[in-house]
Amino acid sequence: MYLILFGAPGVGKGTQAKLVSKNFNIPQISTGDMLRGAIKSGSDIGKQVERLIQNGELVPDNLMLSLIENRIVQPDCKSGLILDGFPRTIAQADGLEDIMGRHYLPHFVCIEITVPENEIIERILSRKACSDCGTDYNDRTNPAPQNMVCTKCGGKISSRADDNKETVKNRLSVYYDQTEIVKHYYREKGNFFTVDGNKSITDVYQELEDKLKNMNDYSEKK
Repeated sequence: MYLILFGAPGVGKGTQAKLVSKNFNIPQISTGDMLRGAIKSGSDIGKQVERLIQNGELVPDNLMLSLIENRIVQPDCKSGLILDGFPRTIAQADGLEDIMGRHYLPHFVCIEITVPENEIIERILSRKACSDCGTDYNDRTNPAPQNMVCTKCGGKISSRADDNKETVKNRLSVYYDQTEIVKHYYREKGNFFTVDGNKSITDVYQELEDKLKNMNDYSEKK
């Protein structure tokens, strides 16, 4: 199963991706992690990426697609993977389709987690994270301990500096502007679905899992 998870910041996409990764035994791949991994590896592509980032430039599509192609063919992706944060443009989506075709892999299934904007803003403004292990905390559903020390690793818990109302609204606006056309791209291919993210983590995952299992059953019958 090859899955793309769409979702605005704050909808719980990362949490759900981790659950899918664990329960379906497929890796979760974020473009940010790939870029950091490429730089750390010291490969030719990694050196190019490092120079671009140091100069404050965007990593071009051809480099991103090369990184993704290299990752997709790794042994742990044999049964599928979850892409988080990619593709963001039609050109990237087309390039991804070409990669899958070259390696005789199935098309990606795309699922968007939807949450009303006012709820997203409230969630983001109340969230915190451990600076060491990245464990998420939320004032409403998973409050941080009073001493602001992570219960998993002992690291320091804090809010993100850019988690303020104005910045969050700007980030949401950028997300909607950039992803709307990509969502239409996959919707037209007939492999785009949505789940209601305005529920408990367990209920959202159950809906997500039901859709994925139904798709797997359909694929096997074909």
